[in-house]
Order: sequence, then structure tokens, then C-alpha cells
Amino acid sequence: MLFGFSHLLVYYVVFCVCNICIKYKKNPDSTFSQLPKTPQQPRTESEWENSFTLKMFLFQFVNLNSSTFYIAFFLGRFTGRPGAYLRLINRWKLEECHPSGCLIDLCLQMGIIMVLKQTWNNFMELGYPLIQNWWTRRRLRREHGEKAKASFPQWERDYNLQPMNAYGLFDEYLEMILQFGFTTIFVAAFPLAPLLALLNNVIEIRLDAYKFVTQWRRPLPSQAKDIGIWYGILEGIGILSVITNAFVIAVTSDFIPRLVYAYKYGPCAGQGRAGEGCMLGYVNASLSVFRVSDFERRSQYRTNGSELFGQAVKFCRYRDYREPPDSAEPYAYTLQFWHVLAARLAFIIVFEHMVFSIKTLIAYLIPDLPKDLRDRMRREKYLIQEMMYEAELERLQKEKNEKKNKDRVQNKEWP
Repeated sequence: MLFGFSHLLVYYVVFCVCNICIKYKKNPDSTFSQLPKTPQQPRTESEWENSFTLKMFLFQFVNLNSSTFYIAFFLGRFTGRPGAYLRLINRWKLEECHPSGCLIDLCLQMGIIMVLKQTWNNFMELGYPLIQNWWTRRRLRREHGEKAKASFPQWERDYNLQPMNAYGLFDEYLEMILQFGFTTIFVAAFPLAPLLALLNNVIEIRLDAYKFVTQWRRPLPSQAKDIGIWYGILEGIGILSVITNAFVIAVTSDFIPRLVYAYKYGPCAGQGRAGEGCMLGYVNASLSVFRVSDFERRSQYRTNGSELFGQAVKFCRYRDYREPPDSAEPYAYTLQFWHVLAARLAFIIVFEHMVFSIKTLIAYLIPDLPKDLRDRMRREKYLIQEMMYEAELERLQKEKNEKKNKDRVQNKEWP
């Protein structure tokens, strides 16, 4: 319930900000653009585009990824334990993960995003211009008759198509960057994401080709040195994906608790191996014991279970590493909990350092520019500098000769 309210709040804020940005895009001369200049106002069109791109990306990224980050790292982390649940305003209990773990919920969420959301985006990208062009053709038939369109020249038929938005290419870039984020950030939880992204891109290439050729007017070309700030955004997503996947493997999944049990607490403890049979008893070791009579008053059970088991249930189990109720410190964290926590932190540090080291090595071994192209660029730069040097030297020599001739003429005129 708390997450639903916060998610609606995020949607409302993003909706308001996007409406302001869209209004400014459509009417740059409005009162919004006539506000006093501030130090944050970009000086050039390129700086304005980079600023606008970064802000819009952050809005869309937070809006679309808030649910996945919540499920991966916050869902069920702060609920407390049986008998001492944490409640909002001392009333509402916070929601918990599925009994099998939060990784299943995250996997389902990613599957819905990668399948349904991408399908809906493709449908809207193609359906909107189709409906608009159908309405335009209907209007032309009503104004000029049924056979009027066949008599139109090609340029007039093209003019009746939908005009491409000034930021149409920006929308295409934004869609691909967001898809790249979905594909890489939680790939450890949903390994099918790259395959689904590939299939979606193969379909979208054909849909975009059909849309550009038959539904939109021909866009005006413009020169660009590179992809601009999108390259920095891709670099940031790559770094974030490494850190996020490290936390997903270490915190969200049961990979680390299983390793700790296999090497430290299982039947193969102290043998330096984790083969077959070393995970016997893991489920029992990952569950803690709770005395039913210790439930808080608002969590009291409606039945004692005698109708199912023939006798009243006195104890139940839950996922955690806590001491039993009869110990010296009831429900305190066990030593296994701290071992698992230390192993998780160590895995995160080792994993991210290893991946970043491999990335740096690959970037060093495979440069952005081939060696022959880099040599040609250096040669061209050297020739340009030499031409500039020779031109400057020729100019100075010419000025020197003109000055010498002028002095010679003045000396001849001297009586």
C-alpha cells in the first residue's frame, strides 16, 4: 500500500514536469521562456539539448525503474519479524516478498516490462500515425471527392502525411537507451532480457522503416558530430548495471547464503568443496523458529490449527537467521547471519572490481579507433599544421619584403 501511494506520487510529479517541458517545446516564446535568465540557462543550442536530454532521461528512468529497484532492494527488507513487525503510522504492516524470495517477483516484473511494455510501445508508435493519416484521407475525400487523391502529385501526397516531430529522433534514442537499461541493469534476475530486446529491435526496425516511408513526411537532415550526451548516459548505465547486478546476486538471490551454508555449515563444512550432497538441510537452516504465543495482539491468529493437525500449533518457521525463543537472547541475529552479511559485502566488492578491471583491459586492447585510422588522422593533422606554418611563414616573408621595399623608396626620396 505504501509503495502504491509513492508510485502514484512519482507518476504525478513526472507528469507535471513533462507537461511543462512539452509546453515549452511547443511554444518557446511563452511566458515560461521569458523568465529572468539564471546561471543554469545554457549558452548554446547544443548545451540546451544536452541538458534537456539528461533531464528527460532521468525523469523517464526514475519513472520506469522505480518499481524494479523497489522489488529488488527494498521489498520485504524493513518489515521486521513475527511478533515485532514494523508498521506505517503504527497501523499498516509493510508488504513482504513471496515465500520463495524477492527474485521471483523481480523476474516477473522484468518479464512484464520486456514483453508487454515493448509490445505496447510498438503498437502506439505505428498506430498513432496510422490513425492520423486515416483521418486526413477521410477529410480529403470529404473535401475533394473519392478519386481526388489519385490526381494529387507525389509531393502533395507526401505533404498530407504526418509531420515528424522536431524531437522525433530524440524519442527514438530515448526508447533505445531505456531498453538498454532494462536489458543490462537486472539481467542477473531475468537472463531472457537480451533475447527479448533483440527480437523487439528486429521487429521495430521494420516498423520504423514502414513508418518513415509511408506514414511520415521526409525529415529534414542535419549534421551531427556524434551521438552527444547519449554516449555519457550509456557509460553511466553500464556502470550502474555492474553495481546493480552485483547487489542482485549478493542481496536479492540466495546465491551467497547457499555458498556460506555449503562451505561453513553444511555436511561438507571444512572440506573445501561444495559438491553433490553439500546442501542437505539448507532449507531448515535458513528458517528460524517462532513461538506462536509471542505474536503481538494485532497479529493474533484466528485459529490454533487444531482442526488441521489435530493439536494446537505452538511453533512456526519463517525465513531469517535468528535465535530460537528459548535462547538467552530470543530472536537475536545468529552468527550465520553475520557470516552471510560479510560474504555478501565481500562478493559485491570483488565482483565489481573484477568486472571493471576486465572492462578497462578490453577497452585498452580494443581501442575506439583502429591503428591505421589513427595514424591517418595524425598524418592529416600534421599536414594541416605544416600548411598553416608555411602560410604564416609566407605571410611574414611577404610583409618583410613589402617593408623593405617601402624603406628603400623612402631612402631614395630623402634629399
